[in-house]
Amino acid sequence: MHIPPHDNRNRPIVEPDSSTVPLCYFNIVNLKQGEEFAYSVPGYETCIVPATGTVSVKVSDRSFSDIGNRSIDVWDGEPEGVYIPSGSEAHMVCISEQCEVFVAGARFDSELEPFAIRSEDLDTVQYGSDDTKTHRKIKHILGQKQHGKVGRLLVSELYTVGKGGWSGFPSHKHDTDRPPEETRHDETYNFRFKPKRGSGLQMLQRHENEPGDAYHVVDGSTVCIDRGYHPCAVLPGYEMYYFTILGGLSQRSLKQYFQPAHADQIHSIPGILDMVAKFK
Repeated sequence: MHIPPHDNRNRPIVEPDSSTVPLCYFNIVNLKQGEEFAYSVPGYETCIVPATGTVSVKVSDRSFSDIGNRSIDVWDGEPEGVYIPSGSEAHMVCISEQCEVFVAGARFDSELEPFAIRSEDLDTVQYGSDDTKTHRKIKHILGQKQHGKVGRLLVSELYTVGKGGWSGFPSHKHDTDRPPEETRHDETYNFRFKPKRGSGLQMLQRHENEPGDAYHVVDGSTVCIDRGYHPCAVLPGYEMYYFTILGGLSQRSLKQYFQPAHADQIHSIPGILDMVAKFK
């Protein structure tokens, strides 16, 4: 499902118990200096990640200052964030001139401990190649390094390297919970393009060997992936970014199932197995 960019007025773009991706939650919060925003999502653990700007965050009796260091766009520096336990109330204050904040969430009942993710805590992997048109970089905000501290939530930023090309290929899915072959993980993306007038294509093939759907994604588009194979591409001459939220049904580690028709491509794309191993 494609949700076009719009002024959500700090209200969730993907609500709890969404009919499309019930395991995910997503909000975008825009604030000016000194403005505050508080929220609580019962039954969902969340992560606050400034796309741009800087915030201070308070949860329970813990305070985390100066979260976020990007001023221009998502290409302007490294991401930072704060993990918010399930059901806890989080309170953020904008301390820069303005800020745009992503709030990612996954369904999870147990209450863990809040913590900050600084730029040095990121887990970064780069894979693919210009020749195969699959060159990209992933910055894991809640990834393998935080595995023992988080319930079911995986949060990453994905960048195409160079201008143009494919991401999420070879085509894969994760809509059926049958470990160890595959895990059920609902997924939500928010896209950005550089320059902003750029755009791309999100494919969604729900049934094997049958034509699927294609969505024209632009700067600010949100896409909810409930099931099916889902590669995406960016127009030549533009760079693409997408903020990625994964919520697992029975475990946090993601196990992708590669589409049999394209699975042999795994061996032609440098570093792809290292990329797969990071979603834990």
